[in-house]
Amino acid sequence: MAKKVLIISSSPRKGGNSDLLCDEFMKGAIETGNEVEKIFLKDKTVHPCTGCSVCSMYGKPCPQKDDAAEIVEKMIAADVIVMATPVYFYTMCGQMKIMIDRCCARYTEITNKEFYFIIAAAEDNKAMMERTIDGFRGFLDCLEGPREKGTVYGIGAWKVGEIKDTPYMQEAYNMGKMV
Repeated sequence: MAKKVLIISSSPRKGGNSDLLCDEFMKGAIETGNEVEKIFLKDKTVHPCTGCSVCSMYGKPCPQKDDAAEIVEKMIAADVIVMATPVYFYTMCGQMKIMIDRCCARYTEITNKEFYFIIAAAEDNKAMMERTIDGFRGFLDCLEGPREKGTVYGIGAWKVGEIKDTPYMQEAYNMGKMV
């Protein structure tokens, strides 16, 4: 049965290494008949959470007028969520963290989803990348019924496009086909 797949690419560079891995994942997921949408966060306006507590204390929608509510709505509607980030100082980039924080108003509605993680890093030590994945897992720990399905560790790629010459492109494609 086809699934609704939402890919959130937080690379600040279109065609950056993590974004290229997203495209490969997307190809695989589309080829197996899934409905896939990729959101490129750089094309969206997502402000940081202000900690106003309107959502948590009063159950009201976030008062900020930006694209976060639309993205969260798509996360709620998706069957599969792919979260992709370049690795900065052994953690996710700020754009992804801001998006995760903005889920606060409706995170209890992001239930029973399958999650895939895609990271790209200049570092070539996979074990060091677990810090980044732990950040994603912290988000999942707050959700109801998440299922972590796989991670693409796109390591050893610093310059734009360097990931193209690695086996991680095929790995991302294959993982997309498994959705």
